[in-house]
Amino acid sequence: MTLCYLALGSNLANPQRQIRRAVEHIRSMPGTVLLKTSSLYFNKAWGRKTQPNFYNAVVAVRTRLTPRQLLDHCLAIERKQGRYRKVIWGARTLDIDVLLYGQRCVQEHDLHIPHRGLLQRDFVLTPLFEIAAEVCLPDGRKIF
Repeated sequence: MTLCYLALGSNLANPQRQIRRAVEHIRSMPGTVLLKTSSLYFNKAWGRKTQPNFYNAVVAVRTRLTPRQLLDHCLAIERKQGRYRKVIWGARTLDIDVLLYGQRCVQEHDLHIPHRGLLQRDFVLTPLFEIAAEVCLPDGRKIF
């Protein structure tokens, strides 16, 4: 099983509940074990500033899913919770990003691991640090 980190964010339709529900859906993914869940963090909106503020969290999982299967399950959870992709960086009921997938690098049109914005986004780094202060990038560089 591969150790992976997922970022969760929400700023619509009771964001705290959206993230709690997402964690439960992640817990029930096939071939996947939820290991840790960070605290919820309240953050200013990033990208488009004229939207509600966000709640964010990071979870650690071990999975037998491939990176593509993991992304597909995350997108299905987003859709189940009412996510509609209309505006880039817009308000959303739920966003789940695959941050790290073991020591693998993936560069596909819609899947980039490590996540492209990982090192620039405090709303991801803070909850990641809470649950995985020793985590490294696939090239061996420490994140913290």
